[in-house]
Amino acid sequence: MVFASVLATGAATNSLPQEEEASTERANATSRAGVGGRDGTGPGTGTAVPEEVTRAAAKALAEGKSPTEAAEEVVSRSGDRWGAVYDKKEYEEFEQALDGEYTGVGLWGRRTLGGLVEVTRVQPGGPAARSGIGPGDTIRTVDGASVAKRPVTEVMALLRGETVPGAGTGDGPGSEAAAGTLVRVGLERDGRRWTESLRRARLSTESVSVGRIEGGALRIRVESFTRGTGERVRDVVRDAPEGTGVVLDLRGNGGGLVSEAVEAASAFLDGGLVATYDVGGEQRALYARPGGDTGRPLVVLVDGGTMSAAELLTGALQDRGRAVTVGSRTFGKGSVQMPSKLADGSVAELTVGHYRTPAGHAVDGRGVTPDLAVREGVQEHARTVLGGLGVTP
Repeated sequence: MVFASVLATGAATNSLPQEEEASTERANATSRAGVGGRDGTGPGTGTAVPEEVTRAAAKALAEGKSPTEAAEEVVSRSGDRWGAVYDKKEYEEFEQALDGEYTGVGLWGRRTLGGLVEVTRVQPGGPAARSGIGPGDTIRTVDGASVAKRPVTEVMALLRGETVPGAGTGDGPGSEAAAGTLVRVGLERDGRRWTESLRRARLSTESVSVGRIEGGALRIRVESFTRGTGERVRDVVRDAPEGTGVVLDLRGNGGGLVSEAVEAASAFLDGGLVATYDVGGEQRALYARPGGDTGRPLVVLVDGGTMSAAELLTGALQDRGRAVTVGSRTFGKGSVQMPSKLADGSVAELTVGHYRTPAGHAVDGRGVTPDLAVREGVQEHARTVLGGLGVTP
């Protein structure tokens, strides 16, 4: 199932609880997962009918035309906001991204007040790090084109070499450009301007990083929900000293595999409902595993880059009264996509349903509103909230 994210054009998976969404580098690419079934709607109603798409592709192949182009035409005509068609190579790359691998330069950024993009962090050992680029540097141009006023997601897509901008805050998993290709990045630091020629590389990332914030609380940063992410979160929480508060940082998380988000929810819940969704008019549900830590103080950090599977996790913890959410409204990608293989090996991903939080709130187009809405000093506010929950700063 795909709790796709607008962050890019996502990756694919096989069955229900595996919803995939994208990643940081792909601007956090869209999610997907095979679900079987459809919502019964068709062209003109916002979704494409899988059978119509596959028939159009097969007919095109028989006539010596491009199945991919025929499928793209049907999807485009349908008005399916999240529907997309990927060639065989792209789809394979998306699946690789689920394992935490991607092609890019290894940096993340955020929009500055001046309309440019500031580097927030770089991946150790990546092309950007090796060239000396660091946090605080400002990106002014990519391949000679100014990035002023352009969305961060578009800038990240340019760094990856994507033809279709995604939506995220880093150039993480899910990129399309080939390793070894060059990208010229115009930078500024303390008034000095220069240009770096970076050669994109095949990189791997650790989706979960752990640290401490001032006051001693544990900070678990989840970049995306690739394979193994949920188990990693459970392990960290299980091994944390008793009474230690946790800050679960999902800012800029474009989503990924829904099964991994459900597993991460299981770290903090003792079973119970995580989300519901509909496929072909049939209601289904996702449940956490029993045995999670239900007593540890928990704050979840979110922003406009929190998407798809990350929104599913946020909504579950919020509705179940398990966490206090802090930050800004999440992106609002709560639809289910189903991949359909076409005659030439390409794949069409079509919207077949939508997710709802345990309390029945729709996510798609709405996002999740945090309990404490703040844009600045988010981590400091998290510390204050933890103090109110009984964690001694």
